[in-house]
Amino acid sequence: MKMLNNKIKFSLGIITLMLTLLVSSCEDVLDKEPITELTSEQAFENEESYEQFMAKIYGGLAINGQDLDDADIQGIDGHFSNYVRLYYNLQELSTEEAIIAWNDGTIHDLHNQVWTPANEFIAAMYYRIYFQIGLVNQFLRETTEEKLSGRGVDGELKAKIAEFRAEARFMRALSYWHGIDFFGAIPFVTEDDVVGNFFPEQKSRTEVFSFIESELLAIEPQLKAPRGNELGRADKGAAWMLLAKLYLNAEVYTNTDRYADAMTYINNVIGGGYSLGPEYNYLFLADNESNGSQNETIFSVRFDGINITGWGGTTYITHAAVGGTMDPNIFGIDGGWGGLRTTSTFVEKFAADLSGLNDGLGTLSDWGLVGSATTNGWDGPDMEMYETSTDNYALYANLVAGEIKFRFDEDWGVNYGDNGLDGTLDPGGDNIPIPADGVYFITMNLGNLTYTLSPFSGDKREMFHIDGQSLEIENPFDFSQGYAITKWRNVTVNGDRGVDGSGTFCDIDFPVFRLADAYLMYAEVFLRGGGGDAGTAAGYINMIRERAYGNAGGNINAGALTLEFIMAERSRELYWESHRRTDLIRFNQFSENGVWPWKGGIIQGQTTSSIRDLYPIPAADIIANPELTQNPGY
Repeated sequence: MKMLNNKIKFSLGIITLMLTLLVSSCEDVLDKEPITELTSEQAFENEESYEQFMAKIYGGLAINGQDLDDADIQGIDGHFSNYVRLYYNLQELSTEEAIIAWNDGTIHDLHNQVWTPANEFIAAMYYRIYFQIGLVNQFLRETTEEKLSGRGVDGELKAKIAEFRAEARFMRALSYWHGIDFFGAIPFVTEDDVVGNFFPEQKSRTEVFSFIESELLAIEPQLKAPRGNELGRADKGAAWMLLAKLYLNAEVYTNTDRYADAMTYINNVIGGGYSLGPEYNYLFLADNESNGSQNETIFSVRFDGINITGWGGTTYITHAAVGGTMDPNIFGIDGGWGGLRTTSTFVEKFAADLSGLNDGLGTLSDWGLVGSATTNGWDGPDMEMYETSTDNYALYANLVAGEIKFRFDEDWGVNYGDNGLDGTLDPGGDNIPIPADGVYFITMNLGNLTYTLSPFSGDKREMFHIDGQSLEIENPFDFSQGYAITKWRNVTVNGDRGVDGSGTFCDIDFPVFRLADAYLMYAEVFLRGGGGDAGTAAGYINMIRERAYGNAGGNINAGALTLEFIMAERSRELYWESHRRTDLIRFNQFSENGVWPWKGGIIQGQTTSSIRDLYPIPAADIIANPELTQNPGY
C-alpha cells in the first residue's frame, strides 16, 4: 500500500477489538465478532499499535478485510465488497460512462436505474461507509487525553497521535460525505455515542453537511501543509478539496448556494503547490506515485500488487475493462475479465466540435479560406475565419487533400498565397497545399504576413479500444458491444509490470482528488456566480486541454465557457474516476433529463424519476432500525 511504512501488513487483532458501535441495525451484515481477547490497554501498549490502527483506517478504502478471502462486511461476496470498487460502481455504472457485461446479482440495475432497497451493491456501499466511520469513532475513543494519560503516552508519540486523530477525522468526514451524497438523510454516530446496542438517530442531509463542514474546519490547522504528508495520507490540501466539493454541491445537499465558499477553498488548493502531471495517461499507470503524476495528486487511495491482494480497487477497474481482442500484456495483467466498457453517449463527447471551437476563437470576419481543399472548392463561398485579435485570424477547418488560399470578402482582389512555401504570405501568391484529409487549425497574421497550418491533434484522453467492439450496445451482456476503455494500465512509463510480476494484482493508485479537477471546479464555480474571472477560468481549462492535445490546438477562449461545456469537459477529463453521478445530479442530468443507452432499462434509454437522485437506504436497515425513514419513492 506504500504508506505508513507499509504497515498495512499488520496484525489486525486490535482493529475489531472495540468495534461494537457502528450501527446496531447492521447486525446481520457486518461481522462484529472480535478477533482478539485483548483489552484496549493491552492492544495499545506500544507505539506501533496506533500506527497499525491508522493503517487500517486508510486501508479500509483499499482492502477487502483481514485477508484475501475474509471481508470486513458480509451479505455480499467478499471480492465485491471493496470500498473503491463499490464506490466506482455506484458512481459510474449508473451513468453513461460505464456499463458492465456480467450478470452478478442486481449489478445491471445500477446502469438501468431500476434498483430497489434490496440491491446488494447499494447495501454493501452503505455498510462500507459505516464500517469506516466505526473504525474512526473507535480510534478517537481510544486516543482521548484521558486514555493517553492513563497509558503514560506523552512527548513525540502524543504529538504523532494528535496528527493521527486529525487525519482520522478527515477520513470520517470523507465517508460521511459519501453517505449524504448517496443516501441523503442518514444514521449519525460519533465517538461521543455510548458503545452498545442502540438505534442511531437519522440526521438530515443538512445536519450531516454541517457536521462535515465543522469537522474539516476544525482539523485544518492540525493537518500538515499541502504535500507535506506521505502520499495517500490526508493533509490541508485534502481537507480543502473536500470542503470545496461539499460547497460545490451544497445546493443539492442543502438547497443553499455556497459557491463563494467553494471558490475560497478551490483557490487554496490551486495555490497549494500542486502541478499537472506531465502526461494524462501517466496518471493511471502502475508508477503514478513517482512518474510525475504525484505532483497533481491531492489525495489518493494507494494500491500495491504485493500487499493489497483483493479483487477491488484498481485491480478491478483494470482487469474488468479488458476483454475481446485486447492483449492483457499491454495492460500489465494476467488476463481480462471482459466486463466494463462504455456507451456511445460517452464516446460522442470526443467528437471534434469544430463549431464550438470556432465560436470560442473570436468574432467572425470577412477573411476566409478558398480552394479545392475547402468545402465549396475554388468557387466559394469561402470558409470564413475568426478574428482572434487585431490582424490575427484563425479557423478550425475540416479539409480534404488539395490546395487553399486566403482571401478577403470572397473577392480575388485581395488574396494571399505562399511563394516558396516558407510560411510567409505573398499577395496573389502560390496555392498552399493540404497534404491529406483531416481537421486543421489554421492561423493568419496580417501584421507580419505569416500563417500556420497544423493538423488538429486528437484529444489524448480519448482512450478507446474499438477493434472487435461495436459502438452501440444491443445486448448489454456482450462485452464486444460498446467501446472498451484503455485508461488504466498496470505498467510503468517504461512498460514494466507492477510489483506483482504475475499481473494478478495492480499497483495503480486511485486518485480521489487531483489538481485538474480543481481547475474544472474553478471554471464551473465562476460560471455559477461564485467569484473568480473568465480569463483565469479559461486559462485553467486550457492548461488541462494543452496536456490533452499536446499543443494549443484545443484551447478555448473565455467566450466558449458554458456550464454545458464544463459538464462535458469534466467527463472527458475525469471519466472512470468516480465523479460522474455526483456531477450529473448537480447539473440536473442524472434522472429526469439525461438519456443514454439502457438507462431506464431500454435499449435507446429514457429519463427516470428524480427519486433516483438518491439511493435507497438498505431494506434490512429500515426493518432493523425504527428510527430510520426510507428515501421518497422507495
